[in-house]
Amino acid sequence: MTLPSAATAGTAPLPGRGVRVLRTVAIASCLPYITLKILWIAGDRTGIPDGSTLLEHRTRMAVVNGASVVLDATVVVLALLLTQPWGRRVPAWLLTLPMWVATGLLAPIMTGYPLQLAASVLDGSRPAPSNSEPFLDPWVFGVVYSGFILQGLTLGTLFVLYARRRWGHLWQGRVGDVPTTTSVRATAAAGSLPALLPAAMHLFWATGATTGLSADRVDSRSTDFYLVEGVNALFAVVAVVGTLLLAFGFRAGDRLSTRAPLAAAWVGSGTLGCWGGFLLLVTALPSDPDQRAAALMVLTYAVSMLAGFLLFSSVVLVLRRRAV
Repeated sequence: MTLPSAATAGTAPLPGRGVRVLRTVAIASCLPYITLKILWIAGDRTGIPDGSTLLEHRTRMAVVNGASVVLDATVVVLALLLTQPWGRRVPAWLLTLPMWVATGLLAPIMTGYPLQLAASVLDGSRPAPSNSEPFLDPWVFGVVYSGFILQGLTLGTLFVLYARRRWGHLWQGRVGDVPTTTSVRATAAAGSLPALLPAAMHLFWATGATTGLSADRVDSRSTDFYLVEGVNALFAVVAVVGTLLLAFGFRAGDRLSTRAPLAAAWVGSGTLGCWGGFLLLVTALPSDPDQRAAALMVLTYAVSMLAGFLLFSSVVLVLRRRAV
């Protein structure tokens, strides 16, 4: 990607009041989550009831919580980078990669948690994250997931404002305005084919199938589980459709704006790659035999991660092609 000159970056205007407010909200929304995670790593049990499964695996809990702290602390760094003049001098990859990860991790939560809340109102149950037993006090879910939604909204808005100023010319016009290369199309196809596996498995699980699920996961299924699996399947489809439209254009390329498929490919590939990677990490950690992920679950997460990174690579190649 083309980068602004040092002079342009150095003379970037200071952020306005609206941007400063967004930055403050983004940073403040990270603090409850980071605080809770640090307390849990240190052995504190705030929000963890007696008998919680979190108390059974101290090493696993420390590793996962440590990774979570790093990820959420990155949001603070990004919020500063996107709103400071020096942020315009940061290399493109050093900004876009963590923003892609943040988008991929936050988008399903921003979509799925409101659906869980709506479902809880209809059936009178409490919303809790899917694929887990109730192991935290109910207030923790509200605090943590509300914070994630605020992070997604504020950080996403800041990134759009930043990217429009720095790279806005890359997504102007129609999909077919800049012909893609064979390498772009090959990468898009290489990512789309394996993405069909996680798309199919999440759809099967969302509709009640138990193929590939561990016994522990089957027993703990709830409305929340089905909603989240449905959201995961949706994002997988969005990733494939958006990327293929960018790479191939098809007949719609001459009249379709670049923005919609680019946004779909960006968000969808991030969800596939980053949630696939995170879930793969979780399943790789030591656990009781009856709680270990089934082989097909592990394969689904691994293929999801691979497909997400391939689709993201295709997006990068498309943008580089448009920057020429």
